[in-house]
Amino acid sequence: MPDHTKLYVAGVFMLGAVLTVLYRAQNQHADDSEEDRDGKRSSKQLQQLLATLSNVNDLDALKKRLAEVGQTLEKMDGNIREGVEGCIGNTPLIKIKSLSEATGCEILAKAEFLNGAGNSPKDRVALKKGLLVPHSGDTIYEGTVGSTGISLAAICRARGYKAHICMPNDMAVEKSDLLLKLGAEVERVRPAPIVDQNQFVNLARKRAKEHTENPEKPGRGLFADQFETEANWRAHFTGTGPEIYEQTAGRLDAFISGAGTGGTISGVAMSLKSRIPNLKVVLADPQGSGLFNKVKYGVMFDSKEREGTRRRHQVDTIVEGIGINRVTHNFEVGRELIDDAIRVKDEQAIGMARWLVENDGIFVGSSSAVNCVAATQLAKQLGPGHRIVTLLCDSGARHLSKFWANTEPIGGTEQDVSLENILNP
Repeated sequence: MPDHTKLYVAGVFMLGAVLTVLYRAQNQHADDSEEDRDGKRSSKQLQQLLATLSNVNDLDALKKRLAEVGQTLEKMDGNIREGVEGCIGNTPLIKIKSLSEATGCEILAKAEFLNGAGNSPKDRVALKKGLLVPHSGDTIYEGTVGSTGISLAAICRARGYKAHICMPNDMAVEKSDLLLKLGAEVERVRPAPIVDQNQFVNLARKRAKEHTENPEKPGRGLFADQFETEANWRAHFTGTGPEIYEQTAGRLDAFISGAGTGGTISGVAMSLKSRIPNLKVVLADPQGSGLFNKVKYGVMFDSKEREGTRRRHQVDTIVEGIGINRVTHNFEVGRELIDDAIRVKDEQAIGMARWLVENDGIFVGSSSAVNCVAATQLAKQLGPGHRIVTLLCDSGARHLSKFWANTEPIGGTEQDVSLENILNP
């Protein structure tokens, strides 16, 4: 075989090998550890060596370059994740084909249900809770409607902590069942406004204090405080937002998401708008929530309706995980960056959940369905040719007994669900 042919074959082979390694290196979960910085340096060296290969014009020089690449490859660890915590973040961004074709826009969804611990965006926040001593009896207490608790329970189990979750008793029962299987203690309490000391968030705070003050109970209690903690929005400012920017190569017209604690939409908005100033950030809000009015008109509702003046649960919806009638710190830090809001009715969310199964094989929960309704409505407003990103938060498997219980069986025919009827019920 002539030397130039050998050179060509060897070059092509090496190019494929190096590109494969670079792709794997870029898709590894990254944090600020020394090992990650070493990995990034090795990746950079590989890129530089790859660039020099294009200037090689004789076989001996190519052999020398290949030996250098081989030495660099030996220093890299491959793509092995460190425990279940290593499977959090860098979730894929997928195109929802049916909604994109129907609107003429590119509607993309960050598949946050593929986070590897609790299978929701709350994994990112739970990963930041590193303040306790493993296997000491130290316990994280949290008030949650489900997803944050599931993420905390999984991470606590992986790191040697305990978890105690307080949640409303009208949430889907499979969430509390899953929490129990993950080894968490679960208290289901009646729904109540935040002024009630037995409201689920207040109760979790109280339980953490009681644990710490009890000399007979091992370890101490830490109240996670997902609604107010800075770790919430920061997890999305440093993780979710930059990932979306990289995955879209900065080509993005709008981001739309619901809000419960407000950490996701605030963190992502602050991250993306610093890079894409003209980005439109839109809130997707279920019926019964006051955030829609807060964004649109600057007030939650009439003063007679504000939380604390009534003694009942105020968010009247079957949607779980998003929607609230008070302004949290996590929502407030990014509120000025939210440009608009879209309200979604329960029947629209149910219809969209069925549509996604029938047309895309995507099985999601209630908050994801709300996000997709709002993303589709936004696409109609903006017109064809725009790129919109939203979130798929969790699987429909957590919503079978409540949200999905209200849906008709999937028929599998095109006439079963009409997108027009979903958007205009």
